[in-house]
Amino acid sequence: MSLTGPMVAAASGKAEQLVILCHGYGSDGNDLIALAPFWQPLLPDADFISPNAPQRCDGNPMGYQWFPISRLDPAEIAAGVSAAAPVLEAFIAEQLASRGLDASRLALVGFSQGTMMALHVGLRMAVPPACIAGFSGALAMPERLPDEIRGRPPVLMVHGELDDMLPVTRMYMAVQALGAAEVPVEWHVSPGLGHSIDQTGLELGGRFIADAFAGRVRAAAC
Repeated sequence: MSLTGPMVAAASGKAEQLVILCHGYGSDGNDLIALAPFWQPLLPDADFISPNAPQRCDGNPMGYQWFPISRLDPAEIAAGVSAAAPVLEAFIAEQLASRGLDASRLALVGFSQGTMMALHVGLRMAVPPACIAGFSGALAMPERLPDEIRGRPPVLMVHGELDDMLPVTRMYMAVQALGAAEVPVEWHVSPGLGHSIDQTGLELGGRFIADAFAGRVRAAAC
């Protein structure tokens, strides 16, 4: 299965970097590609692409899902992330190859379920991405990370204080597990925000990705 979705080409005319944006449950690529205009001034050499997840959404037939999910059950999330990972991995490889880039020129961004996918895949890549930015998300299978991690790219986690879809406690759990695995991690909680991205999150995410591509945010040694 090959994923497709909207793309915004590098403002400079030549892609030296790639930002892949993984949307949340029940949404589609048009949702997160809307971040590109906010970040393009900081990332003029980056192509942005936001693939539609591989399955039509059980809860919203007009949208897509990376995997079915009925509740925040760790076993259900583990099974879903594991099943969807090869599809996202193939898409990443295809998009990098088509631009003649390696994964060190890649930023993975996720929202909600897309954050679960970005973290799971990005931390297991043979060549790690430049960074991973996750909004309103969680880390699947934290107990397996120490044995399966292959690289330690810098990670940014941003979450709304009042998120009622994925409680902010899930971000704290992710940050703790990432830190225990020696992954460089930064985090921010947006006061009064629900399951969304606010202006502060946009600004933090854009600067974090730009700094990672410029080598101002460094990965940890493996």
